[in-house]
Amino acid sequence: MRSETGAISVFQRYLTLWVILCMGIGVMIGRYFPQIPERLNRMTYANVSIPMAVLIWLMIYPMMMKVDFNSVKNVGRNPKGLFVTWAANWLIKPFTMYGIASLFFFRVFRTLIPAALAGEYLAGAVLLGAAPCTAMVFVWSSLTGGDPAYTVVQVATNDLILLVAFAPIVKFLLGVSQVPVPWATLLLSVALFVVIPLAAGLVTRRMVTRRRGRAYFEGVFVKRFDGVTTVGLLLTLILIFSFQGCVIWNNPLHILLIAVPLTLQTFLIFAVAYLACKLLRLPHSIAAPAGMIGASNFFELAVAVAVALFGTASPAALATTVGVLTEVPVMLLLVRFANRTAGWFEVTDPPARR
Repeated sequence: MRSETGAISVFQRYLTLWVILCMGIGVMIGRYFPQIPERLNRMTYANVSIPMAVLIWLMIYPMMMKVDFNSVKNVGRNPKGLFVTWAANWLIKPFTMYGIASLFFFRVFRTLIPAALAGEYLAGAVLLGAAPCTAMVFVWSSLTGGDPAYTVVQVATNDLILLVAFAPIVKFLLGVSQVPVPWATLLLSVALFVVIPLAAGLVTRRMVTRRRGRAYFEGVFVKRFDGVTTVGLLLTLILIFSFQGCVIWNNPLHILLIAVPLTLQTFLIFAVAYLACKLLRLPHSIAAPAGMIGASNFFELAVAVAVALFGTASPAALATTVGVLTEVPVMLLLVRFANRTAGWFEVTDPPARR
């Protein structure tokens, strides 16, 4: 566990630098070598980018192996944190995202963003709001001293809800905003970027655990994939930003405008979940991951669905890409805030786990 924490801290120390560097490389590729993303963009199946799918699988699969669905059996022991996570992610977040994004795109920024463009930006924001974090939340939880076992349950149950709730919520909200969404493409994206890696991770976990034991799986086997996850994340950023290179280069103001409601939404949902845990007298080790899961997004899924539905160069895909742009620095800020406010929970925290 110590080596895992050390690896995460090293990655964390330079995370912002690597992310910014990869974003810049992607933009430069799209700007000066457009033939590269153009060729990659032709490699699709059922409107889904094959290169994007491969990189997302590389990034998500190692994280999915850490999800132990056997722990779901123990949720009844302390369900309050789960209720907060579910409510923040599925009863509040998608609808506040829709409301905040609509307010800024159609009202506050109406003189800066044409109505047609605002509609597609809203679609991208909705995709982000309906896709709570699945993979990176393990990193955020570790950095805030979260209870790893409880975080697994939060993520596992969230994934189960995602399988049945993501498509209907997106369909409803985008239908309200008059953006047509084909069910087949949406469901295919959920299957490709959630069901398949989740199932693969579960099968791998069971096979390795049965043959070598749980200690070997958690102490040796999973750690072998840490580098794969990092490489997958950075290459995914390069690919995403290469697809959007010219758009970002030509619309720097719109990048800032899109980032405003996305950032406000992130702070809002974190505050809702974090303070709810405080009011429910939950320990900081549960409250911090609950806030992180609600605040962060499953941007891999959101970007993939946006690309599949609207195209790689679409404004909707750009909006989800801005979600990637703001995700890491904002979440790092919230990690620092959560760590500094851990004392808020000391008086009301229940006794430590036995």
